[in-house]
Amino acid sequence: MPARFLVVLDADSTLIRNEVIELLADEAGRGAEVAAATEAAMRGEVDFATSLRSRVDALAGVPVEAFDRAIARIEPTPGVRDLIAAVHERGGLVGVVSGGFHEVLDVIAPDLGVDVWRANRLSVADGALTGTVDGEIVDARAKADTLRRWADDNGVPLSRTFAIGDGANDLEMMAVAGLGLAFNAKPAVRGRADLVIGDVDLAQVIALLPR
Repeated sequence: MPARFLVVLDADSTLIRNEVIELLADEAGRGAEVAAATEAAMRGEVDFATSLRSRVDALAGVPVEAFDRAIARIEPTPGVRDLIAAVHERGGLVGVVSGGFHEVLDVIAPDLGVDVWRANRLSVADGALTGTVDGEIVDARAKADTLRRWADDNGVPLSRTFAIGDGANDLEMMAVAGLGLAFNAKPAVRGRADLVIGDVDLAQVIALLPR
């Protein structure tokens, strides 16, 4: 049966309060360096894919056990469970598409009730990260394409899709969605969004959902 509507969220600093790559970089003693690079990428000052490769390179040698430690530090964004419950009550689907990592999202997404998700994967050898991304990078274009595909797969017209994000790499999916929402967002994103959610509380989005 087709879904009534589709809500797609970014993960880091949207679905969750954290930036996962910074949590992992802490394990390598390079948290501050990677945080500064992430901030520049989210402001749109550098190409996302180029920045991600550079930041992932800083993770080389981090043991895979770091994923469990990162997951233990993750804080879901206030209101996220309320929003997801409301979407499901009204016949909608929730997707998450992230420039972050499947290794973490595969744990937190089902726990929060997310229906579908997509993210990058990190290469591992001998129990440690190699410092490279495995496969195609989920960048701004990939996020927009994923929203379109999920909408098509579930019989949802783009006019009944919502995209929620905070960074420059969310702008393309916000542009193709029926409603693009800036949440906890950088100035460049707030300036191009259809609506800006001022409080860091995803329950604020519930009022915008179809009845």
